[in-house]
Amino acid sequence: MKFPLDEARLRKALHPLAEAPTGQGWNAAELRDLLPQDAATVEAAVLVGLVPRPEALTVLLTRRTDALRQHAGQVSFPGGRIEAGDADPVAAALREAHEEIGLPPSSASPWGYLDPLTTITGYRVLPVVACVDPGFVAAPDPNEVAAVFEVPLDYLMTPDNLLRVDIEYCGRARHVLEYRNYEHASEHRIWGATASILFNLRQRLENAA
Repeated sequence: MKFPLDEARLRKALHPLAEAPTGQGWNAAELRDLLPQDAATVEAAVLVGLVPRPEALTVLLTRRTDALRQHAGQVSFPGGRIEAGDADPVAAALREAHEEIGLPPSSASPWGYLDPLTTITGYRVLPVVACVDPGFVAAPDPNEVAAVFEVPLDYLMTPDNLLRVDIEYCGRARHVLEYRNYEHASEHRIWGATASILFNLRQRLENAA
């Protein structure tokens, strides 16, 4: 399914900045028996950066270093837990992006939120979609980020490129999402929570038609 990916269409698909979505992650049912019932959910935010390149609109992604305690080596969006000093999830996402890849807050224009996502590590993640200045040059923190790269949004929004992989885990059938046919897949595998956030963006764009 193809649709125009202009700013107006994208903004229409998002929760407004003034009304951060509440409630559990849209995927919570998938993880209901993997997290302790009394476990406290950690609030987090990530920055889904859209970069307007002359040839295409792209999505800004990172690959985490292999030394991190959680999600080591995985492709992800810049982000992390919301700290007490953060005014809101947007501030947290911008702060984390600055710390991880050197993105100045002034180089990102937040547009809105996607739906919350629950991770297997106990985070409730709020994705913040923002337009990133194409003149920005990444300066990744070598302790956290092994690589910063961009992928065309059109590729990520094409249903045929997203594969649902069925697995057996902890006694029942589950599934994970993974992008296929990506030319740099051997180096940057886009799957799991990152693929789920992008899938949610596609769903919201389709519903905003």
